[in-house]
Amino acid sequence: MSDWRLKLYRGKYAAVRSVNGQTERFSLRTADPAEAKRRLADFAAVPVGETVKEIVEAYLDDKDKTAIRAKDLRLAWKQAEPTFGPLRPDQITRDVCRKYRDKRYALGRKPATVRKELEVVRAGLNFHKKGDQAVFELPPPPRPKERFLTKDEARRLIHAARRYHHVRAFIVLSLATGARQTAMLDLTWDRVDFERRLISLPLNDNKDEQRKRRAVVPMNERAYRYLRVLKLSAQSDHVIEWAGGRVLSIKKGFAAAAKRAGLPDVTPHILRHTAASWMAMADVPMFQISKYLGHSDTRVTERRYAKLSPSYLKGAADALDW
Repeated sequence: MSDWRLKLYRGKYAAVRSVNGQTERFSLRTADPAEAKRRLADFAAVPVGETVKEIVEAYLDDKDKTAIRAKDLRLAWKQAEPTFGPLRPDQITRDVCRKYRDKRYALGRKPATVRKELEVVRAGLNFHKKGDQAVFELPPPPRPKERFLTKDEARRLIHAARRYHHVRAFIVLSLATGARQTAMLDLTWDRVDFERRLISLPLNDNKDEQRKRRAVVPMNERAYRYLRVLKLSAQSDHVIEWAGGRVLSIKKGFAAAAKRAGLPDVTPHILRHTAASWMAMADVPMFQISKYLGHSDTRVTERRYAKLSPSYLKGAADALDW
């Protein structure tokens, strides 16, 4: 077995080695040579034991350095560890997974929560090439929510948020950009280009590659006018602000506005789904919607939104006409 070495693969460095004539490759998720060398040293130094606990915790130690939401992974593992930690990978069976699932259900946990907990175990084993020794059975993934706002509902929601300018701004700009909640709250004025009418959602820091993808999107006329007004009264670097400071969470104010608008089932994420749905219903090409949302693969967009397009399957239907 040879030592790990660096190799540039599709623009990012990876740790590569040859084992019994087979190449193993793990992405180091950086294009910077110096950072790649540091991550390679950390990666190669991670001790991997024989128990699931040792393997998964080595995986989590790596994620602490590279993942934005590493804390969430550890919280999920905290629940799974008592059941899976003492086992070897080959001792994980469908029956073990089912018993764990049933135990968590009995405590009132939802299928999506249990699935995330099992996914952390599986990801840890796969990260260190131990996953083929285990047999997993996971609860089915939750069906995506189909709820999106009509334009009349959007107007009602914006009107209901009139008392709180930060909530109103969040709603208007989220609908105009399709941005995720975190990306919208992270937006600063230095990334709003009025001259070229562009909004740059990436933070352009060394953690961008660890986040869910963020796009650079054009301002429509509504967003342009709204941002101009906001800029005149800006008291901080952040576009969404309250009392001269950054807004860390919009949930409470948004929920109050949604309730006031008679839309208690609407959450901030539905604004992103609404923006994508409106584009699809206007027959915007899927690859453009994908780029606008920052999806890494057009297929992700198509699975969710193609059915809303007026031209979806129209060619197939026309072929059956006579």
